[in-house]
Amino acid sequence: MLITHGWPHSAHPNAVTIGNFDGVHLGHQAMLARLTARAVALGALPTVLTFEPHPRELFSPQDAPTRLSSMREKLERLRELGVAHCHVCTFDRAFAALSPEAFVQRILVEGLKTRYVLVGDDFRFGAKRAGDVGLLTRLGDGIKNEAGFITESLHTVEAAGQRASSTAVRTALAEGDMAMAAQLLGHPYSISGRVVDGDKIGRTIGYPTANVQLKHNRPPLKGIFAVRVHGLDQPSLPAVASLGTRPTLHANGRPTLEVHLFNFNRDIYRTHLRVEFLHKLRDEQKFASLDALIAQIGRDADQARALLNVN
Repeated sequence: MLITHGWPHSAHPNAVTIGNFDGVHLGHQAMLARLTARAVALGALPTVLTFEPHPRELFSPQDAPTRLSSMREKLERLRELGVAHCHVCTFDRAFAALSPEAFVQRILVEGLKTRYVLVGDDFRFGAKRAGDVGLLTRLGDGIKNEAGFITESLHTVEAAGQRASSTAVRTALAEGDMAMAAQLLGHPYSISGRVVDGDKIGRTIGYPTANVQLKHNRPPLKGIFAVRVHGLDQPSLPAVASLGTRPTLHANGRPTLEVHLFNFNRDIYRTHLRVEFLHKLRDEQKFASLDALIAQIGRDADQARALLNVN
């Protein structure tokens, strides 16, 4: 997949869908399936136009939603779903000030040589979100030469009786409803990262862990989980994971993802892993002593083994 940044300048015609695509849930997947089919028919590259940072992280960082996926995770998923080109626009104040007309001319027409645009029916664009699907359609139709484009919008996709959206996935994860999150995503929620150095406390108490680097400033879930780990020799390995600030060990800790793999004893430092969250066991809590924490870790491990059918 071709990945470009900044102001676009494409040598090829593109069929474009626009959005943040955080989590690449079922609604996004329906958009991408339609996009790739239309791109083939038009002889254009199926292209995602996305933004970094998220617009709300620029204007109101304190209220910005937690990210479901890192940029790497998002790009990997887009590639798997047939996207040939992802253009990442730098969302700064200059970009945010573009009028809807300037956005269409500079980004879609001049930059991406767009022949087809696919958006959701609630799509807004341009400074102060002034543009909508109707305006986008009129602007594309109003270009009277070969630089014009077709606009199409898709209706809401539903899963498990509700609208498939990044917000709905975040809500399910925050509530510990891993089954609902999986239904909205089309697969279990996961976090990917490289194994990095930790404080090595786990090995001293009989539960050595892989410390998986987090790219999420505020992970969308926290607690203790039964998980499966991808990226090692086998298709996946069962484990128990802790995602949180470890209040028993640190007064003001940073979010940390630690994974204890069952029946496993290898050095996997620097390995890139994907941790798939299948069941939430409990919330994180502060224990009165290290011995109390160790006893609870044992119970957590036993519960995870039972849920994952591990001997």
